[in-house]
Amino acid sequence: MKGEDEEVIRLAKKGDTTAMAQLFQQHYSFLYKYLLKVTMNPSVAEDTAQDTIIRCMENIGRYNGSSSFSSWMITIATRIYVDKVRRKKREQKWLLNEREQGIRRMRWQLKSRDEEWNDLMESLSRLSDDHRIAILLKHYYGYSYEEIGDMLGVPAGTIKSRTAYGIKSLRKEMNSDV
Repeated sequence: MKGEDEEVIRLAKKGDTTAMAQLFQQHYSFLYKYLLKVTMNPSVAEDTAQDTIIRCMENIGRYNGSSSFSSWMITIATRIYVDKVRRKKREQKWLLNEREQGIRRMRWQLKSRDEEWNDLMESLSRLSDDHRIAILLKHYYGYSYEEIGDMLGVPAGTIKSRTAYGIKSLRKEMNSDV
């Protein structure tokens, strides 16, 4: 098998698309199973495997044979996944920063118009988006759980749960401030 792999790799490096397809077909299952264990998420594993295949195709000429082809793919896959995780963390930090700036702007705008930024607004700002949206749509705008579920594309029971949990969190926070 090792000799066959070397021949297929040699042909793939020369631009033989059939050899390249054969090579990636032979190693895809191994790659996907590895990524499934790393990511613990089938869709992320699939996306990362596809990104890895593309990267390997682009860089097949750089494969030098010092390790097995599957090890080379795993190295690339691991780097791609780690980069994705880092990027996601940076994006989450940026979004959190944007949210905090938005809350400060709202607080300032209300105060500049002599309107009050009350404890309830402060507590609402600390809820997750899912819980805050459910509470606002149900108790401020008066939509039914079914209507909210349709708007958000989730079951009415999920909306009930989010609303109940959000209200419980608000009550807990409001009572702890007293």
